Amino acid sequence: MALTEYHRKRHFNVTSEPRGQEAVTDASGERSFVVQLHHASVRHYDFRLEVDGVLRSWSVPKGPSLRPGEKRLAVEVEDHPLEYAAFEGLIPEGEYGAGHVAVFDAGTWRPVGDATESIRRGRLEFELFGERLKGRWNLVRTGRESTKPQWLLLKRTDEYANDLEADDLLDGIPAPPMDAPGASREKGERIRAAHMMPPAQTRPDRREPATAATVRKTAVAKRTAGTATSKSATPKASARSSTAKGSRTEPAAASRRRVVAHPALAALRERARGLSGGRRAEPGEFVEPMLTIAADDAPAGTDWVHEWKWDGYRLIAATGDAPQLWSRNGLSWNDRVPELMQALAALGVDAALDGELIAVDANGYSTFNGLQQALKDRDTAQLRLCVFDLMRLDGFDLTRAPLIERKALLKDLLDGADPRLFFSTDIRGQGPELFRAASAQGMEGIISKRADSVYQAGRSENWLKVKAVETRDFIVVGYTDPKGSRKGLGALLLAQRTEGRLVYAGRVGSGLGPDLLRDLPRQLEAIATGTAPVTLPGHLPRAAGRVHWVKPQFVVEVLFRGWSKEGLLRQATFHRLREDKPATEDTTADRRDAPVKPAATRTRDAAPARAAKSVAASKPPARANKRTSGQVETATPVDASLPTLSSPGKLLYPDAGYTKQQVFDYYLAVAERLLPEIRGRLLSIVRCPDGIDGPRFFQKHAGPGFGAAVKRLPIVENDGDRATYFYVDDLAGLMSLVQMNALEFHPWGSTVEDLERPDRIIFDLDPDEGLAWSDVKAAAREVRERLTQAGLESYPKLTGGKGVHVVAPITPHADWEQVRTFCEAFADAMTREQPERYIATMSKAKREGRIFIDWLRNGRGATGIATWSLRARAGAPASVPLTWEELARVRTPNRYSLVDAAARDTPAFIAELAARAPKLPV
Repeated sequence: MALTEYHRKRHFNVTSEPRGQEAVTDASGERSFVVQLHHASVRHYDFRLEVDGVLRSWSVPKGPSLRPGEKRLAVEVEDHPLEYAAFEGLIPEGEYGAGHVAVFDAGTWRPVGDATESIRRGRLEFELFGERLKGRWNLVRTGRESTKPQWLLLKRTDEYANDLEADDLLDGIPAPPMDAPGASREKGERIRAAHMMPPAQTRPDRREPATAATVRKTAVAKRTAGTATSKSATPKASARSSTAKGSRTEPAAASRRRVVAHPALAALRERARGLSGGRRAEPGEFVEPMLTIAADDAPAGTDWVHEWKWDGYRLIAATGDAPQLWSRNGLSWNDRVPELMQALAALGVDAALDGELIAVDANGYSTFNGLQQALKDRDTAQLRLCVFDLMRLDGFDLTRAPLIERKALLKDLLDGADPRLFFSTDIRGQGPELFRAASAQGMEGIISKRADSVYQAGRSENWLKVKAVETRDFIVVGYTDPKGSRKGLGALLLAQRTEGRLVYAGRVGSGLGPDLLRDLPRQLEAIATGTAPVTLPGHLPRAAGRVHWVKPQFVVEVLFRGWSKEGLLRQATFHRLREDKPATEDTTADRRDAPVKPAATRTRDAAPARAAKSVAASKPPARANKRTSGQVETATPVDASLPTLSSPGKLLYPDAGYTKQQVFDYYLAVAERLLPEIRGRLLSIVRCPDGIDGPRFFQKHAGPGFGAAVKRLPIVENDGDRATYFYVDDLAGLMSLVQMNALEFHPWGSTVEDLERPDRIIFDLDPDEGLAWSDVKAAAREVRERLTQAGLESYPKLTGGKGVHVVAPITPHADWEQVRTFCEAFADAMTREQPERYIATMSKAKREGRIFIDWLRNGRGATGIATWSLRARAGAPASVPLTWEELARVRTPNRYSLVDAAARDTPAFIAELAARAPKLPV
């Protein structure tokens, strides 16, 4: 087929797909493969194998399955050029294949026998060496008549076979933006743009795994070298990374090392000369960084480019013969990350780089805790510099060149460099969509930059930071003594510096980990002072001897959920120490809003607030009442229909530092989503009067302390006794139970209007401790498929524990006995067919290596955790509903908690399922 058909179908002045050409390849050399997820008019996977200088291609609607023998239709399509292996992005509307393309997997492959002849005969046996797809596979052409040849793709039995689908392996694969052809709004708002993230499995001291980028380099090398193999592409990479291997080198030695010049230096220098206009800059000098202004909303339009907001330390770097690292304030970091110094030296040319030093977790996300620990332990080999700007190259000053031109040059400069230097990719346009995606993924936010902006020292509205959760820097001015079993200190007293003076801002006690509680008091004691460095507002209570004042020398970053009427922080959680920021700097300089006023006169309207949903965003906060001697601390809600909150400062989740006030605010925030789940349903609740570490009890009968907002219903229980149960039907009832320290809500599967006929069935998948999360997700998918065969549609929800609930709405028709019989038979059938995977009895002893399909939640009086309910477990996890595609992507079963669950919505399709719920097929 060659590339004639490929070229005929595309307008290369419109699409960004590569034009490409047939390459001359060595049939005995390495062959590349790529699998791309294509959100076109119909979502599918494109499976491509390098054969005879092109990518032979098949469209696989359901994607590859790793189950041995599972046949997947693969429709042969036109050949693609080798360069297509690196293509990711949008194919414009109106173009062939319009939609979003993302690389799902890439690597090399090896045929059994002659590949060309095997394809001609219609049976290709081969082995894949990718990240997600490995081992032996077959492609077999069917005899079915069709306009395009139809094949079957299937996995062979080997050590890489398992029960996963391609859709189970989507972690790190970007979903299409909202406005992409073939994309839904829901998918668009889950954009991950994995090409913006550092590859999680890449380790600087190992050979890089095959990726789209390495496949592309192999393809280009083969094309330009004629019969040469991919080995011809290696000198550039090896020349640049040779100093990054081996033992640790002292920075001084690294700075003296003569390195190999960058292999593309001449071309890069010429581009830099043009961009600089001939302006020169002194090599090796510190460049004062450009800083951001905080914004509430991400800008729309293609005038802006957007990057992830990395959670690390901002560093300025100089590369080449005399590498240097500086903090944003110009302090030397040369001794702190010696391996990175080697990587800078190995680049082989003088350049000034701006970036963020990060540690990367197993899922490709930056982790500040991991970064701090690595620096503390001096175990910095795995740290990386995410580079997002280039201010100087080979003596040419690039600060006046447009940002997009600087980044294009930077990308080429870092191509093939030591993996410790990672190019921070941007997305042009789509700011609001990308911000929503960052929020949904629990990320810190995004940085938005004008595409044509020059690089200027200091803050500029050309660079904006848009945070998913409000954070700000504060200066520590004091601390309180610990209470109860807490060690070290109770809370930090905080202030903001504005226009040269300190203004009290409140306190933070939650989020302080054990290491900080151990180390920070000693550091604060060393800077103790006898006088308060800040004036406290008159309304604040004081306890003599419990407040210790310190000199304003420490800066901390704090997450919070807005401001109280008095101008104090609400729901503050400690995030990190800002070692890179001096306490003399104005902490409000990065805000677009006016400087803060003293707390005594500040109004809520004047306080910056985020419009996005967050904990307590849906309702005004409760006001803390001052205590006099002998009185109990209370909080009076602004809404008079809500109960007065007693002991708002009581720690209900001591491990995370979450108070009763924060739990109360969480349930206010999610009430609009939680009430449809529990309204008019008999409830059982888990109450923890002294927090999750104290005594708890499971309550299903109405008690004497319940207020009028909690409804009662006498019923006959299964054993014939009469008892009074309870339910709620409005916000006042819900919050009354929260005031009584109810942390968990477990509703019946029927409503009080039709108590004996349930309107939902639930299968709780409870895995043995040793099973992987992917096994649970695969089981949930199988339950879904079997329910679909029975005519029932379903949705998954995370329980806040280790399992998943699969929920199927039904029309109230069958009684409890019929529902119970159906669910028991359903679970038994799965167990009989796959006894090695499933068990339908509660026995822990028999569960080893298997998943318990808990069907017992479908009996009269049985309950299941409500969607949006918190769990009385460490970390305050929450039960959250998902789409099936989200379940495939989610990385852990307890992904959401009190901190971020409220930022989500109930997926729209769940209401649609309930509206068209069928009768149970009994």
